[in-house]
Amino acid sequence: MVKPLSKVKVSQVSKVYDLNNSKKDKIIQLFTFGLFYKEKPYYALRDVSFEVEAGDSVGIIGLNGSGKSTLSNILGEVTQPTSGTIEIEGRSSLIAISAGLNNDLTGVENIKMKCLMHGMSEKEVDDKFEDIVQFSELDDFIYQPIKSYSSGMRSRLGFAIAIHTEPDVLIVDEALSVGDETFSNKCIAKMREFQDKGVTIFFVSHSTSQIKQMCNKALWLQFGEVKDFGDCDRVAHDYTMYMRSYRQKPKEEQLAYKKEMIARQQEKGEQFISKQKESRNILDPLIGAALLGVTALSAWLQIMG
Repeated sequence: MVKPLSKVKVSQVSKVYDLNNSKKDKIIQLFTFGLFYKEKPYYALRDVSFEVEAGDSVGIIGLNGSGKSTLSNILGEVTQPTSGTIEIEGRSSLIAISAGLNNDLTGVENIKMKCLMHGMSEKEVDDKFEDIVQFSELDDFIYQPIKSYSSGMRSRLGFAIAIHTEPDVLIVDEALSVGDETFSNKCIAKMREFQDKGVTIFFVSHSTSQIKQMCNKALWLQFGEVKDFGDCDRVAHDYTMYMRSYRQKPKEEQLAYKKEMIARQQEKGEQFISKQKESRNILDPLIGAALLGVTALSAWLQIMG
């Protein structure tokens, strides 16, 4: 039997963020080419690997801070992984609250901007404009800057735009957790239409009942790593049992566990950065120092001149 081709293939994907928000340290990094900069790395994702076939609907579950939104952003091509590869056959579209929306632009302007960014022609945008507005149910608010929108209104606009760009891969990141139930049901019905067309869907939600209702596979992320991946009913059941046990623990114990896991992610991030530094060419610091010297000399000559 021939194995179906993968629609999405994620191979050993890791994402490390720098939590050092010190403006002073950032300026030092800029002028010393990173020679005297102290990173505070955080492993948001670590060696994540899985394959999804065309037409699969994958529920992504996990505790807060487990990397669900980070993975969504990578799948939606909003950000790039620090290491590893991701292969997507076709065009992906991310639906998340405020994802890719410009606060200073009106709803109308955001529709046109987002659709053009997805490769649609101006004629295609004009042809679908009324359908997008009608689906969003924003009425006259569509002419207002979206910085005045509620989270539910932003989600409506984002969902309405994304489903009209005809994506091959649709990523829905907790966008249905805001807004009223009637609109959420309409969105779920639209997602079912996409399923019937063979569109691959990733659905991030804290609701295992929604996940089981919508998906045939599930990915359980546990603080940046894959805890389980496979049949939705099995993975969702195991996750529900885990959460039931977790919630029975005292609040202090829950917080202590999260703190311990986050500390481990930071420790692994530091190990990752250290390995990267070790693998760099030994000439890198010398080149950085030389560039620093040239910059300083240039500034001195300008002052003297």
